[in-house]
Amino acid sequence: MVIARPTPTGFAGMYVHFDGSPGNKLPLLLSAYQYRFNRDLEAMSRHLIDDVHIGWEELGTDLLDGAPTAVRSALTGGAEFPSRQLTGVCNADGSPAERVLITQEGTGDLEWAYVLRSHGVEVIGLQEYDRGPVVGWDTDPRSRIVPDPGAWIPYSRAPIVPPRSTPRLSTTTSPSAPAPSKTALR
Repeated sequence: MVIARPTPTGFAGMYVHFDGSPGNKLPLLLSAYQYRFNRDLEAMSRHLIDDVHIGWEELGTDLLDGAPTAVRSALTGGAEFPSRQLTGVCNADGSPAERVLITQEGTGDLEWAYVLRSHGVEVIGLQEYDRGPVVGWDTDPRSRIVPDPGAWIPYSRAPIVPPRSTPRLSTTTSPSAPAPSKTALR
């Protein structure tokens, strides 16, 4: 997958190796924007795109820092793992790899692109389309997300179902509220 910024001709961003499906990465990105980066898209983009040398091995639960316990628990099921950048990457001749941004023209066999736009995340199923629906930044990260790339049709509504009951995002939950699902990010 690639996590990117929009450009006049498409997008440019960084490679992320581990599990790029929307059910795993979209909740993490929505939560990171809402909580860790306090709705500062530029700070989030700098962290995920600009401050990375080669790319990401994995985006981890450190992106959930600042999220309410109910959100963190619903997304991770209690599992914690750090974000890790790719290291030890070499070219075919053995020389160290240089930083290269992935553009819309160079996605190769990648399955997903997440373009960080001012109004939300554009989710592109790259094997099916060259554009995708935009998921607004205010979307509840605990929503049920359809993982099929063919469901992410450009200029249509994103295939996301909000949680049935959204408990208040505080440190306490009313006894009548249903427990959030324990869908893991990985």
